[in-house]
Amino acid sequence: MPIDVVDLRSFYSTPLGGVTRRVLGQTLRSCWPRARDASIAGVGYATPFLPLWRGEAERLLALMPAAQGVVNWPVDGASATALVDPYEIPLPNASIERVLLAHSLEAVVQPADLLAEIWRILTPGGRMIAIVPNRRGVWASTDATPFGYGQPYSKSQLADLMRGALFSPESWREVLFFPPSHSRLVLRSAGAWEVAGRLLALPFAGVHAVEATKQLYRPALANPRRKGLLMAAPAAAATRSATP
Repeated sequence: MPIDVVDLRSFYSTPLGGVTRRVLGQTLRSCWPRARDASIAGVGYATPFLPLWRGEAERLLALMPAAQGVVNWPVDGASATALVDPYEIPLPNASIERVLLAHSLEAVVQPADLLAEIWRILTPGGRMIAIVPNRRGVWASTDATPFGYGQPYSKSQLADLMRGALFSPESWREVLFFPPSHSRLVLRSAGAWEVAGRLLALPFAGVHAVEATKQLYRPALANPRRKGLLMAAPAAAATRSATP
């Protein structure tokens, strides 16, 4: 069962949550250093990271699963959040250029169906970043952080899942090498932990941050929950809007 949105918000308001947001944000920004005029949807609980592209992206959306709950975002201006069924996102086919999955893939019962729905709403060649707990990491073995909930993945498991959903993983980053501790000493040294972990290729990072690209052909339906069947077709066919 997904962790509640109130608990997620509470975590990111703590010193540990703040450092987590900063470290992950640096990785995400390095993946997408430019997002001018791009449409970006965060699926799950992505609001700690969506401000990275605020004022730059053409459109930012925060799509939160019904089982998790929803909070308003941003706190200033018009709301950009929506409570959704993660298997039937209310967006047309090929309408979003980039998707960020955070506290999402590990929390759903049917991750392949979620990825199929992400595939559907992405434009041809659209890009996705998935932040997913590493099953070998310390963060996945404790419920002191949100990354200790749901199903963690190894790198090979995550690659197989993405390829099965017709995504091509292109870059892998291991993040959160520092222990999930509220100790001031640990939090102050988080940057050093990250540098050392990457240089030494240590296996116990807390999360995988995987960037993948949508493949342009799909041999079967995009989502078996939807009525009808979307047959194999080139990218042009994916631009047709989904039936409401």
